[in-house]
Amino acid sequence: MSSTPIADHALLSDCHSAALVTSGGSVDWLCFPRFDSPSIFGRLLDDGAGHWSIRPAADGETSRRYLDHTLVLETTFRTATGTVLLTEALAMGLGNSGHRLGEGAPHLLLRSLTCTDGEVDVDVEYVPRPEYGIVMPLLSEVEGGVTARGGAEWLVLSTPVPMTLDNCGAHCRTTLRAGEAVGFALHRSTLEALPARVWTQDEIAALLAATVDAWRSWSALHQNYEGPWRELVHHSGLVLQALTYQPSGAIVAAATTSLPEGIGGIRNWDYRFSWVRDASFTMEALWVAACPDEADRFFAFMTTAAASSMARGESLQIMFGVGGEHDLTERVLPHLAGWRDSRPVRVGNGAWNQRQLDVYGELLGAAHRLSGQLTYLDPDLRDFLVALVDTAVLRWGETDHGIWEVPGRRRHFVHSKVMCWVALDRGIAMAARLDADGRVAEWKAAREEIRETVLRDGWNDTVGAFTQYFGSAEIDASALMMPIVGFLPADDPRVLATIDAVADRLTDGHGLVRRYRSGVDGLAGEEGAFLLCTFWLAQALAMSGQLGRARVVFARAARFVNDVGLLAEEVDPVTGESLGNVPQAFSHIGLVNAAWAIAEAEASPRA
Repeated sequence: MSSTPIADHALLSDCHSAALVTSGGSVDWLCFPRFDSPSIFGRLLDDGAGHWSIRPAADGETSRRYLDHTLVLETTFRTATGTVLLTEALAMGLGNSGHRLGEGAPHLLLRSLTCTDGEVDVDVEYVPRPEYGIVMPLLSEVEGGVTARGGAEWLVLSTPVPMTLDNCGAHCRTTLRAGEAVGFALHRSTLEALPARVWTQDEIAALLAATVDAWRSWSALHQNYEGPWRELVHHSGLVLQALTYQPSGAIVAAATTSLPEGIGGIRNWDYRFSWVRDASFTMEALWVAACPDEADRFFAFMTTAAASSMARGESLQIMFGVGGEHDLTERVLPHLAGWRDSRPVRVGNGAWNQRQLDVYGELLGAAHRLSGQLTYLDPDLRDFLVALVDTAVLRWGETDHGIWEVPGRRRHFVHSKVMCWVALDRGIAMAARLDADGRVAEWKAAREEIRETVLRDGWNDTVGAFTQYFGSAEIDASALMMPIVGFLPADDPRVLATIDAVADRLTDGHGLVRRYRSGVDGLAGEEGAFLLCTFWLAQALAMSGQLGRARVVFARAARFVNDVGLLAEEVDPVTGESLGNVPQAFSHIGLVNAAWAIAEAEASPRA
């Protein structure tokens, strides 16, 4: 059973895959060569599923940070005898900079250890367990390293220090003195490809320096936000970019699977896929946090992944694999105990074939927001965007599972209807670029019909707010999107009443907002407060002119950023501990947009 707190993990990314590293110097999660590949190290979900730790033999004080404007991690270990710095990254590759961030990444985990004063004994423990811990590979010594073969994997650990091999893995102890440094590298390949190789100390140092330069060159080109919480916004931009799969332009919802929304519960899902909704929100947030020059690649990915089904008149699939895969069938890994015994551990995601009508609005909203980056709409993309609008016209009156993917019976979710309105509204605004002027009259009529329906059936006089679905008395935080997307003005009395209802009825003891009250979705167990929803509340308050309240709510959510600036999905309403998959794109999206809304409101003449 893994018990390391979720907030104790830092992220490494090469814009292909991700690793999570604890403050104790252990890589407890690594998937190569893609975000959704089976793990090589999976101790995050089970103690026996593999790890790679580098840490002093003696206890001491630990601190860590990302090097400025990068996702290269530096951990400082201070012991009674000396200090060592552990610098680590997933390699970007030589010449990999700016808009080419992640291009041709070598699937190489770099870890460099430097003694800055005194002397320190350091323990290295290497326990690879491919295929989510199922495979115990055969380890062999080679000159300058250790090979691991098992299943489909070919792994080479480059090490300047001889290691002792046993049935469990490889380990060693080495002593570093002031001024001395050693570099380690883990290279992954397969039995079908050219084998991974041993990397020299000079190569490891050069690649680590090149990776620092690559991240900084991306930041220099992209990050221009100068409003409040500038550092948090810039760092969130880096995190969102790190969740981008460079080869295709897909964006994953999070780097992990099955970290629970409630400890010991069953709300454990695989988020290593590209949701249309999450990815679209990410692109919009990057518009604020970092100039999204990769927008054309994202929409090319969406066109390729989804356009064929749209052309046949089918619903837009809500999520895809990072390579554009459609079938994301979910399965359980019964051999894994789960984080703090939170079972089942799942890979794949059963929501892939749900109907969710809000995705049309989110994707078209991103296209409209990013129109300045989409300088050329090729015929396929133009036809795809028109098909999205037309499908929203056709299907907005249907029931669906909604933004929260509620299982079981489909309903007329208010948020889904509002986002269909957004699809039409943005389609109308883009009609000239889409060569769709002839459709505008039909789109305007449908837009007005949706608006009238939502205002009539989505409002509950008894509750005094917009509710979760037509005829419901349940408050849902997604109603906060109404002013954010422009469905109603933020100072409309109905919007103000709904903002207050969310704040009063869905806020927990830590001042954070739940999505809705437990029991509404029919799933067993509790879930935590949702950070995205808390940032939504801050954003809606700012837009409605309530800047003092907005700043207070923003600060409540932002205090759950961990020591290296990462946010998980949720927070335990009792303990304040981070819950859910990490880092969660939704949470960083919310932070970026709320900060921007507060900045805009403060700059407004009425502020």
